[in-house]
Amino acid sequence: MTWSTLRHFLAVTGLAMAVIYASAVGLTGSMVLDAPAAAQSKGAVPGNFSGNISDAELWRAVRKGIKGRSSVKDPMAATLVQSEGDSWRAFKNGPLAQFGGWSLAAILVILVIFRLVRGQIKIESGLSGQTVERFNAVERATHWLTASSFVVLALSGLNVMYGKYVLLPILGPGAFASLTYYGKLAHNYLGFAFMVGVALMFVMWVRHNIIDGTDLKWVASGGGFVGKGNHPPAKRFNFGQKCIFWVVVLGGLTVSISGLALLFPFEITPWAKTFAVLNIFGFGLPTELTPLMETQLSVLWHSGVSMAMIAVIIAHIYIGTPLGMEGAIDAVASGQVDVNWVQEHHSLWAEEVGVSGSHSEGGEQPAE
Repeated sequence: MTWSTLRHFLAVTGLAMAVIYASAVGLTGSMVLDAPAAAQSKGAVPGNFSGNISDAELWRAVRKGIKGRSSVKDPMAATLVQSEGDSWRAFKNGPLAQFGGWSLAAILVILVIFRLVRGQIKIESGLSGQTVERFNAVERATHWLTASSFVVLALSGLNVMYGKYVLLPILGPGAFASLTYYGKLAHNYLGFAFMVGVALMFVMWVRHNIIDGTDLKWVASGGGFVGKGNHPPAKRFNFGQKCIFWVVVLGGLTVSISGLALLFPFEITPWAKTFAVLNIFGFGLPTELTPLMETQLSVLWHSGVSMAMIAVIIAHIYIGTPLGMEGAIDAVASGQVDVNWVQEHHSLWAEEVGVSGSHSEGGEQPAE
């Protein structure tokens, strides 16, 4: 090999290495090719092509619920993580579920004790054989529309809350999944029947359920539940029944609103507006709520109020059946009740409708 050939070879090789080095410097941004990646970019994305936020900062923002962009039409699809959801889950499956379980257990224990101590509340004067209409056909239909839909709503709702702990081990995954699916459908559709029933009840009975001085006397006498022959006078509905009425109407109204918010989460968002009103009184509640936050609050309210209503209605069912009170079921079955029952349970209303019976003085029972 001649000197000129060797010189030509070294020149070409050097030029090639220079081109490769220049390209590497341009791509890495560093004159030192073996430097660590972090040192080359100084913590930033090389070339600032995708921004200069570190992974730690990026995931911290995701953890706090930063919203990006998404081609999915769901408005919440652009939010990867909603950190409040974990707190919501812990509260729903913890304190809220415990409250529901303890409230149901407590009302059952109270009713068992009451049954053992007081027994069935009988008509002391006995049946007279004469009846008077307490509820007409429309009123009874409204009662059963509301009652039957509420029972299905209560059972399907309890299944959502406790079914995976109670029924799943018994039924197995397949049967439990089918039960829960059809229960969900029934819950969603029968909710509207319950709303109609509550609205009709309010229209028909609100004028009879205004609390007055008679109710205060009824409460002062313990409702007649303490001792026999202790019977405070009552109108068409006594204080206990009026409480049931308002629990169903007001509780039913709020669970209906929260239920509609769960069915239509992006159209019905009641909590921000509610909090804004409450803030007038100095509560300091947040009013910037996402649809997901609204949904989470609706679930908690819907579940909590429903649990309280279930406990109250269980007591109502007990006192309205032969197990709790003689003759009470006739009011919503045939609509006709014995005149002695009317005079012993609703003496003031008996006077209004001109009912007279054969019961003896001082032989009254606590009103239904």
